[in-house]
Amino acid sequence: MNFNDYLKEVDRPFHGWDFSYITGAGRMQSGLLPWSYGSMARNFLHGARAALDMGTGGGEFLEKLLPFPLYMAATEGYAPNYPLGKERLEPHGVTVVPVENDTLPFENARFDLVLNQHDSYDLGEVKRVLKPGGIFLTQQVGGVDCSGINDRLEVPVNDEYAKWSLETAEKPFLSPEWELIASGEAHPTQRFYDIGALIYYLKAIPWQVPDFTVEKYREELLSIHKEMSNNKSLDVRQHRFFIAARLL
Repeated sequence: MNFNDYLKEVDRPFHGWDFSYITGAGRMQSGLLPWSYGSMARNFLHGARAALDMGTGGGEFLEKLLPFPLYMAATEGYAPNYPLGKERLEPHGVTVVPVENDTLPFENARFDLVLNQHDSYDLGEVKRVLKPGGIFLTQQVGGVDCSGINDRLEVPVNDEYAKWSLETAEKPFLSPEWELIASGEAHPTQRFYDIGALIYYLKAIPWQVPDFTVEKYREELLSIHKEMSNNKSLDVRQHRFFIAARLL
């Protein structure tokens, strides 16, 4: 494929939170984390009677954690994903609710487990819907995630999120209101093997480079493409951290 063929990847549809179009073909790969959010979530779900999954996307990940507790709910704030999550999860008995902000549309002390993978949260709202003794498990994307892409495209990292890290997020859980069960932070490598995979990724993750178009960044993309044509991948560092805490 030539460079212009790869530019057409920007027109490829992206649904839910499914990167299999590029990961399934090995065009983008990520390094391993020292923890498994899925294993922790599955373990906590096993002991729960009522659980909430915040920011479920198209429900692809949550569906893999079956079986669910007696009551399982999920929220989604991105309008195109909501019907996908609803269609996928409601047959499994999950109540899927659209949201417009971090306010959770549930009664006080409704859940004994709240899951959150890569979604924003208002900790006051999480506390409100958790029962005493309930668990909050979150895995977050840190503020310098894949900043190497920004460096190559000469785009600054979003200052609003640059300081979002385990050190920042963990502080409230060190108060007497919470028992910190576990936490961790890592920076595994994310590797792109062709420029089309990078273009597809940037379309799916618009907050990485908010003004991204293939026309605006054509010269920078071409420079990266030439390197990739010589069997040199684009390696950038991800930023991930997790927190598991019990409300006292």
